[in-house]
Amino acid sequence: MDFTSISLILLGSTLGLILRIFIQNNFKKSIGFNIQNTSIVNFFSSFFLGILVALNFINNEILLLFYSGFLGCFSTFSSFIYQLFILFKKRKFLNLFFHYIEVVIFSFLFFYLGYLLIQFF
Repeated sequence: MDFTSISLILLGSTLGLILRIFIQNNFKKSIGFNIQNTSIVNFFSSFFLGILVALNFINNEILLLFYSGFLGCFSTFSSFIYQLFILFKKRKFLNLFFHYIEVVIFSFLFFYLGYLLIQFF
């Protein structure tokens, strides 16, 4: 891996981290049930990934910047797993189940929405 590739990943991951921290600190939504801030980040990440997949970039530099760098640091899979573990430890199995379903299904739907949006245009 050359210096340019490392720089692109570093730039993308820095931007992804800044945006993730901003969203986690400033957004909390409730629509009948609480949506965790990490879930909101995962939904946005899935939406952006759907858009990028639909655009079908061949340029390796764009792939490194956005896929590996930005989305790799922006998405919060480890935080999602940690939240599931905390719910498991607290024996809140129903909350664990709904949080898991919420993130998996809505993340897929946001991915597909981003993909369809680009395919439509």
